Amino acid sequence: MLGRHRTAALRLELTSIVTFDYAYPTGVTCFAPESLPVARAGERIGKNAELMVPQHTQADALAELLDLTSRLLHSRGFAREMFPAQWVALRYFAKAPPARRTASELARFQGLANGPVSRTVRTLILKGLVTKAEQQPKGRAEVLELTAAGRSLMQSDPQIEIAAVLAGLPADERAALARALETILRSESDIK
Repeated sequence: MLGRHRTAALRLELTSIVTFDYAYPTGVTCFAPESLPVARAGERIGKNAELMVPQHTQADALAELLDLTSRLLHSRGFAREMFPAQWVALRYFAKAPPARRTASELARFQGLANGPVSRTVRTLILKGLVTKAEQQPKGRAEVLELTAAGRSLMQSDPQIEIAAVLAGLPADERAALARALETILRSESDIK
């Protein structure tokens, strides 16, 4: 659960309409430009705060929140001795249709070369989380499946907590977040 850790609260008003209340683990430092108005705990930052904060700073603040969220998710995964790439692979094999549960399909799904993905799959096999499926198609890549240990680990997937928080958002906010994240992913994949 997100509330289990000691947290510090960050309230940042990015526009006159949207206020972000964000709790992050203590020890994490958020830097804000000097022009950013600072609010005391529980105090609402002024209605015209966006006039004092340049537009790029608003984007910078969102990028920092996205980074902190990502780090939180990854640190929860590391607590279970799993790297982010291993969680992605485990989730993929849990959800993909059986015929697509291969290392090469996982690489295609991630847009990565086969080599690094094959190493991740080998690690998951060594950890006893993934195995070769009993039924294998002839002359094709090996189909993989989760073991009982892999299915059990998926019950503690750190992404479940994030999904629960997102499920509590109104539908229009989830849709706006989805559009924003898709835009970020598309722009990042175009940069590479």
